[in-house]
Formats: sequence, C-alpha cells, structure tokens
Amino acid sequence: MNAANGRSDDAIADFSHRLVDVDGVMKMVHVAGSGPAVVLMPEMPGVSPDVLRLARWVRDAGFTVYVPSLFGTDGAYPTAEGGEEVIRRTCVSAEFRAFAGGGTSPVTVWLRGLARQAHAECGGPGVGAIGLCFTGNFALTMMLEPAVIASVVNHPSLPLDDPAGLELSDEDAHAVKERVSRDGLKVLAYRFDNDRWCTGQRFAAYRTLLGDAFDGRVLPGGSANTDPPPFFRDIVQTPHSVVTAHFIDEDGHPTVKARTEILTYLTDRLRQASRPGL
Repeated sequence: MNAANGRSDDAIADFSHRLVDVDGVMKMVHVAGSGPAVVLMPEMPGVSPDVLRLARWVRDAGFTVYVPSLFGTDGAYPTAEGGEEVIRRTCVSAEFRAFAGGGTSPVTVWLRGLARQAHAECGGPGVGAIGLCFTGNFALTMMLEPAVIASVVNHPSLPLDDPAGLELSDEDAHAVKERVSRDGLKVLAYRFDNDRWCTGQRFAAYRTLLGDAFDGRVLPGGSANTDPPPFFRDIVQTPHSVVTAHFIDEDGHPTVKARTEILTYLTDRLRQASRPGL
C-alpha cells in the first residue's frame, strides 16, 4: 500500500489478468467487461489508479476493456521518484521512439495484434483504441489494423523533443491518412490549452495530416485538477491528463464533459454501428 492524500495503489481485483502472445512477444493485459473491445493504453508512469478508473468507466459503458501493461508497475500510485525511473527506462527501450526522427514506436505492432485478437474474441463492428500521454499517438497508429475503427488520442506527448512531431514514420503517416479517408473514420483528441507536453503545434500537425477527420478538442488549463498525484505535480508540472490525473469529477465540469464525449464516440462507433439499419 502506498497511500498519499487519501489515495493508494489499486489491486486491480475486478479484472482478469492474461499473458497475451502476439507473434511470440508476451505482455500482461488486464481485461474486464463485455461487449465490443476497447484497448486502453496507459499513460506515464504506468497502469495507475486513474488509468484504471477510466478503464472502469469504459467497461461500465458496455465494452470489454483491455489494458496492456507497457511500462511501470501495474496499479501503482504515481510517485515522482518512481515515475522518473520509469521514464528513463522507457525512453531507452527498443519498443519506443520517444524522440524526433525515430519514427513509429515498434510496440504499436504488438498493440495492433492485441486489437486483432480482441476483435476476434468480442466481435462487433470493430475495436476502439484510447491512447494517453506517452501512448497518445499509438491510438492513431493502431488504425493501421483494419479492426480498429475508433481512435481517441489523449494529450499525446511524443516525440518529447519536437512539439509539432507526430511520432510516425512518413510511410505510416501516409497509410493512416489513406485508411482514415477511405473508411470515413474520425479521430477524437483532447488536450489542455496550456499543456507544454502536448501543444497546439502538435494538434495543428494532426489536422494537417488528417484534415476534418481530426476532431481536436481543447480544454482550459484552469479547469485541470490542481492536486494530482506527485508524478504529475512535480514532474509533468502542467495541466495534461484530461480524463485521468487532472480529471475533476463534478457535474458540468469540462473534464466530465470530455469523458462523456469519449464514451459517446465509442458507443456510436462500436455499438450503434452494429444495430440493424445503422
């Protein structure tokens, strides 16, 4: 137990825990719910209690949520010291491309395989993908997998050293653009207006790539939670995580509205699309 300010680690007791094999690479995935599949990727520094709270909202909206363990300690409360160590390890990992010029992160190939397996297990018209922070853009890259038909790109922070970068190779960017246009897909995205890790330049680059298919929504930074976990207070140091660490659960709050919009978008794409006549 790592309690702080009334918060603690999450035991993840209401999820099943699976080792998923994609092309010989095994990763732990936490799964809960029923209905069409949604892959929810963690933000730095891992599958935190706030990420799991979002996963439960997705589950309770009528979906099977898959939360892959990509870095950090699953369920751990985000401390500053522990989060810094996770960042250091992840930035030098061969699975990630944290800096400009690196192209698409190789881990997205594994994530596309997870989406393919999830679609086979859950059925429905397709799979949703939600990225957060370090994995924000992965939700877009996963659209290279035909099963993925709904993408939510939350405050994407990569590449860390280029505020206008997209963390995509030129080839993958072209393929994503073609796929979105061909299949009439829409990409939903969120950021705070004063987020220094996900800037207006990055959203402008997404719009340049995707045109009107990119629906980038910007919340006032003054609406962010001012008492987030230590990692976000001391390391991130800016409004950043719209529906996780900087979320405020109050009726009518902008972050609550964002959560509702995300769940509605997933419902429209993954559930209503499968009903007769739609």
